[in-house]
Amino acid sequence: MTMARAATAHSPASEPLPAFASRLLAWHAKHGRHDLPWQQPRDPYRVWLSEIMLQQTQVATVTGYFLRFVDALPTLPALARAPADQVMALWSGLGYYSRARNLQRAARLCVEHHGGELPADLDALMALPGIGRSTAGAILSQAFGLRAPILDGNVKRVLCRSHGIDGFPGQRAIELHLWWLADALLPPSQLADYTQAIMDLGATVCTRARPECGNCPLRDDCVALATGRVAELPTPRPRRTLPQRSAAWLVAVHDSRRVLLHRRPSPGIWGGLWSLPEFPDESSLRGDRALGTTFPPPALVPMPAVRHVFTHYALTAQPFRLDIGEDQVHVFAPGPGVAEQDGCRWHPLDELASIGIPQPVRRLLTGLRLRED
Repeated sequence: MTMARAATAHSPASEPLPAFASRLLAWHAKHGRHDLPWQQPRDPYRVWLSEIMLQQTQVATVTGYFLRFVDALPTLPALARAPADQVMALWSGLGYYSRARNLQRAARLCVEHHGGELPADLDALMALPGIGRSTAGAILSQAFGLRAPILDGNVKRVLCRSHGIDGFPGQRAIELHLWWLADALLPPSQLADYTQAIMDLGATVCTRARPECGNCPLRDDCVALATGRVAELPTPRPRRTLPQRSAAWLVAVHDSRRVLLHRRPSPGIWGGLWSLPEFPDESSLRGDRALGTTFPPPALVPMPAVRHVFTHYALTAQPFRLDIGEDQVHVFAPGPGVAEQDGCRWHPLDELASIGIPQPVRRLLTGLRLRED
């Protein structure tokens, strides 16, 4: 699919309604967000980075992470050549860590195949890891001024309400219809402003809860408002029970200054991050060969349980602290002069910010450090 075909794949035969775009652009000129850090300058790298960070994450949370990231890695080539641990450390706390891994993979591919720049082509963008059609559309419209629709959560909500579209937007037929509509409503010019405007409207006015319909520029033609269905649209995802999982974490501390960490396999949950050694349960932890032959059971001290909700399941982890003496360090990880062995390392508790660590684990270890201090 070429970029031209993608822009018109589901367009109607008639011309797009001019009132929708013109009202939205007029509202945005007065009330939209014009001082977001990725808008100054609004170059392809900054737009791309912001779009990836904003997936599943609010602007207020992303802003600080974005500024730290571009301060450390200001260009796409800088991201491509950065150590993976630095990238994960800068991302740590934003969650959905596959986004960071894909970000660097895509940067390296751009250096290899596109001269160190993001391509201004829909197919080429979507061929990069972590870039779907909506993210590609945001890059093309905002960074290059090209005609390409987007369909993130905010835009879906605006379109479902303004046009009275029933059905869960995640369903294939509904999603295709929304793409058709998003493309049809694009104005012939001011593409960057229009894209920002429809995202801003969904984020600040046409919100999921307590929408400010009285301040909406689309209120005169909004089907949901006219029919009293604002609270019903978009149709929510069918409810499902979230699976529950449990695990036991080993918090091995040496000399109150270093903690034993294990790099999580990639791909997978928290892939590539440094975390605590994890076991299916307490008995598995106690039965581990190194632990079982070296320490009596009372050496393990239970700590407060940690609960964390992922997209597909909820995890309850039971940490167990184990204080390690100098003569026992080699049982678990490399000794002095060896940085890493078998995916394990002893890491200073006062240098947690230098590596990527899952946020629940970081909170646990930060609290441990504070108590030691």
